[in-house]
Amino acid sequence: MPDAQSIEQQSAATAAPATAPATAPATAPATAPATAPATGRPPFRADHVGSLLRPPDLLRARDATAAGQISGEQLRAAEDTAIREVVRRQQEVGLASATDGELRRESWHMDFIYQLGGVKKVQDDTIRVAFHNKQKEYEWAPPSAHVVAPLTLEHTIFGDAFTFLADTVNAAAAVPKLTIPSLSMVHYRGGRSAIDESVYPDLGQFWADLAAAYAEEVRRLYDLGCRYLQLDDTSLAYVNDPAQRQHIAEIGGDPEHQHEQYIANINRALAGRPPDLAVTTHMCRGNNQSMWAAEGGYDFVAEALFNELEVDGFFCEWDDERSGGFEPLRFVPKGKRVVLGLVTTKRGELESKDELKRRIDAAARFTDLDQLCLSPQCGFSSTKEGNDITPDQQWAKLALIVETAQEVWGSL
Repeated sequence: MPDAQSIEQQSAATAAPATAPATAPATAPATAPATAPATGRPPFRADHVGSLLRPPDLLRARDATAAGQISGEQLRAAEDTAIREVVRRQQEVGLASATDGELRRESWHMDFIYQLGGVKKVQDDTIRVAFHNKQKEYEWAPPSAHVVAPLTLEHTIFGDAFTFLADTVNAAAAVPKLTIPSLSMVHYRGGRSAIDESVYPDLGQFWADLAAAYAEEVRRLYDLGCRYLQLDDTSLAYVNDPAQRQHIAEIGGDPEHQHEQYIANINRALAGRPPDLAVTTHMCRGNNQSMWAAEGGYDFVAEALFNELEVDGFFCEWDDERSGGFEPLRFVPKGKRVVLGLVTTKRGELESKDELKRRIDAAARFTDLDQLCLSPQCGFSSTKEGNDITPDQQWAKLALIVETAQEVWGSL
């Protein structure tokens, strides 16, 4: 494993000229030039989770649509305009992948889950969700997803969104990346209580139908040209928190082994996928208006997660003390990559490039440097409200990730 000095020596030998000093204020506009297209399989050395801050014009258009002041077609046009701009900015800072920022969504996961056949949106108080940070707390009962009929895939969810993204991205410079919630998110919040027992008296058939629906979704997305798919899965990070495991027990789940069940069923959905489809998973502890829901390192799930989940890479958050240490990386097998979420999206202050390099070195004490990448710890706007950060700070952080990755690894 390399030490800090070796990373600094490698950085000096491979660094491209930086467009701004590491001490530039977080509000400085991102001006890094587009890089040559990345080579190899995703995840890339400099990558990002997916969601981006919603532009004010788009938020106003969404409110106007809800009020009946503009049509759905006009909202779609506003989304298209905003997505073209965020794709341009991603390529401008030099990222090797580009998403649509999830700008068409209100929520990173529920907008997908509600489109599965057999799922009904229910507003009740059966499940309450609590988020907090050091300054504030937020608890509410969001709409939940109840399974009221056999699970099916009625249409290609986010298919049109991906097609627009692929048509917008300059394929010579970046790979279009689609993010969708992992199938475990259909189960995690409500567990058995959210699944009609008259439909699924046996949860084995529930998992079989859900995995089949996801497998078909993956196949259809591939046919549309998707070659980089990310499964966002907060459940695999939440279960590291003893309080979350207690919640699982309270709703009738198996807190000691539920993550293993999730891993097995994700693998069922991905079995037989085309070899040129790269799949990653992102696992954070909650991200809502700069707040989080769970704490604790990845120790509880690490061995099963890294060794058994059949994906190419793992986006993990390590932006502060609640994320634990890098010790779980000792379980990462050869051939897999872990994307270190060292740059926080919850605060606007720009990280020090030297500190990022020191933390990459610390992670490389537990797995090979060649198996590591760099990203933000989460998305910038998992919900439509977004985190407490400005657009300039967002782009400055992404530019910093690209510059740091180039200096550490020599390429993206």
